[in-house]
Amino acid sequence: MGIVAHGIDLVDCPRIEQMVQRHGERFVTRVFTAAEQAYAAKNKNEIEKLAGRFAAKEAVLKLMGTGWRGKIAWTDIEIINNAAGQPQVTLDGEVKRISDELGIDHISVSITHTANFAIASAVALTK
Repeated sequence: MGIVAHGIDLVDCPRIEQMVQRHGERFVTRVFTAAEQAYAAKNKNEIEKLAGRFAAKEAVLKLMGTGWRGKIAWTDIEIINNAAGQPQVTLDGEVKRISDELGIDHISVSITHTANFAIASAVALTK
């Protein structure tokens, strides 16, 4: 596999908490899939988990060179942990179309967070 691109993002966890408090369910359902919401909700540090997924989605958009624009929806990117706890990326909609166009076969993502910050790094791979 070869590396096609890399993206990284840093998110301020208190900012995500403010967005959840200010916009509630509207923000959460616009940005996170049902599976991402369920994963975060079952953890005591729910905001950190949401912030980590937000950072991962931004990192994916950065590696694609698009940012969040046009027909792209936040929920076109889903970050769910596998059985071993490793975050896995699933693409849909416009983001999947762009990924296919770029020849991306797999996106590997790593997330870390504290109460204040969440960082995600995403690497696009091709066969």
